[in-house]
Amino acid sequence: MINVLLVDDHEMVRIGVGAYLSAQADIHVIAEATNGQQAVELGLQLRPDIILMDLVMEEMDGIEATKQLIKQWPEAKVIIVTSFLDDEKVYPALEAGATSYLLKTSKAGEIAAAIRRTYEGQSVLEPEVTGKMMSKMRKPSLPHEELTAREMEILLLMTQGKTNQEIADELFIALKTVKTHVSNLLSKLDVQDRTQAVIYAFKHKLVQ
Repeated sequence: MINVLLVDDHEMVRIGVGAYLSAQADIHVIAEATNGQQAVELGLQLRPDIILMDLVMEEMDGIEATKQLIKQWPEAKVIIVTSFLDDEKVYPALEAGATSYLLKTSKAGEIAAAIRRTYEGQSVLEPEVTGKMMSKMRKPSLPHEELTAREMEILLLMTQGKTNQEIADELFIALKTVKTHVSNLLSKLDVQDRTQAVIYAFKHKLVQ
C-alpha cells in the first residue's frame, strides 16, 4: 500500500480526492491536514509515502510546509496539487523540494498515476510546468524580469525623479517598505545606486 497524507484547506477537495484514492487497491489515505502547519506535524509523525500538498492555505502555505518537511525529513516525497501555474508558485515549490507538480484540473486517474510514479522515484510535472522550465533554461532571464510588480512600479517612479518619500506617498505604503523594495531592486539589477537603476530602465526601454 502507498500511504498518502492529503493536505488541502477545502473540505470538498479532501472529500472528493480522498474518496477516489481510497477506492484504489494500492493507495491508502492515512490522514488529512487543512493547513501547512498540520501537514508538517502529521508528515513528521506519520511518515507517509506521499504527501499531496495544496499551495495556498492559511497559517502556513504549501511552499513553506514543503521546505520544513524536506529540511527535517529529506526523504519526504511531496506532490504539489494546486490551481496555480504562475512562476511565483512553480519555481519556489520545486526549489523547496517538491518531487512532482500537478494542477487541480488534472483528472483523478492522473493524480493516482502520479502518486504511483512518484512513489517509484520518478518526478511528475504538469506539461505546462515542463514547458516553462525548458523555456527558462533556453532563454536566460534579464535582471529586470526578476523584479516583482511592486519593484517594477517603484523603478518606474524612480525614473520620474521621485524620492523615496514621494513614492511612499503615491503608493500609500510606508517609507521603510519603499527603502526595502529599492534595496531589493538594486540588488536584482546588479547596480550600485538609484542613478544606475534609472539608466538601466532607459537602456532596456522599460520607460520612454
